[in-house]
Amino acid sequence: MNERQEAGAGLSTSASPQAAAPTDEAKNPLLVALGERVRKLRAQRGLTRKAVALAAGISERHLANLEYGTGNASILVLQQVAGALHCSLAELQGDFTTRSPEWLLIRELLEHRSEPQLRRARLALHALLNGADDPARHSRIALVGLRGAGKSTLGPLLARALDMPFVELSHAIESLAGCSVREIHNLYGTMAYRRHERRALEETLQIHSEVVIATPGGIVSDPATFQQLLAHCTTVWLRAAPEEHMGRVVAQGDMRPMADSQEAMDDLRRILDGRAAFYSKADITIDTSGQTPDQSLQALVSGVRKAMGMGSSRD
Repeated sequence: MNERQEAGAGLSTSASPQAAAPTDEAKNPLLVALGERVRKLRAQRGLTRKAVALAAGISERHLANLEYGTGNASILVLQQVAGALHCSLAELQGDFTTRSPEWLLIRELLEHRSEPQLRRARLALHALLNGADDPARHSRIALVGLRGAGKSTLGPLLARALDMPFVELSHAIESLAGCSVREIHNLYGTMAYRRHERRALEETLQIHSEVVIATPGGIVSDPATFQQLLAHCTTVWLRAAPEEHMGRVVAQGDMRPMADSQEAMDDLRRILDGRAAFYSKADITIDTSGQTPDQSLQALVSGVRKAMGMGSSRD
C-alpha cells in the first residue's frame, strides 16, 4: 500500500466529516499554524476541502485533521497537499517570503533566473534600498574561504604590501566575548557565536576605512552578516583543493582531523561543496592550490590592486 493509500485507507471522501477538535492546550502550536496555513491557501484558491483531498489523494478527514492542527502528516502527505493547492512545500509551511502578495510576485520574478541574473538583481536591489555604495568598500579587503585556505598567512602580508592594518576577525570575536571561539560554541551555542561575529564585523567596519580582514570560514552561514561583508568590503575568496585545506590544518598543529582522516576529508568536501556557491560571490577568486606562499601572495596583491585601481604600486 503506498503513501496515498495509507493516508486515505478506509475513509470515504464523499462526505464532509468534521475532525474532533481537542482543547487548545492539547494542540501543538506548529501543527495549528500549519493547519491555518492550509485553510488560508485553500480559501485563497476557492477550493473545497473535498476537492483538495481528492487532488491530494488523501481522505477528507485526514485533511480536516491537518487543518484543525491535530493531524501530524508525513512530509510526503504535505507534498501531496501542496501539489493539490498548486503551491510549493515552502509556501505551504509558511516561509516568510510567501506571506504577502509582493513577496510572492518577487519570488515569481526571480524564479528560474541564472546566477548572473540573480547577482545583478541583488546588486540593483541593494543600490535601490540602501543608496550608493560605501565609498570605503574598495579600501577594505576581506578574505573569505575555508580554514587552511591561507587567510591568516596571506592576510598580514597583503596588509603590509598595501600599508593597511590587519584584523583577524576571530580574535576580534574573542575580545568581544571574553573567551575563545570554542568556548563560545560550547557554553553559549552557535547563535551566540553568530551574534558576536556580526558585532565584531560591524565594529571593525566602523573603526577602519582601510583594512585587510581575515574572516572565519563559516561567516557565509549567516546571510545577513555575509551581505554586510559584501556591501562594505572588496571580498577575496582564497580557494584551495580539499586535500590542501586538510594538509595546511594539520601543518598548523591541529591533529584532530587525522583521528579519522577519511571521514574528516569527506566532511571537508561536503562543507566546501555547501559553501562554494556563497564564496563565489566574492569580487576576486585566488586559487592557492599547488602554489607557494610567495606565488599566492603575488597573485593576491595583483588582484587586489587591480580591483582597487591602484596599479602596480600604492600612490
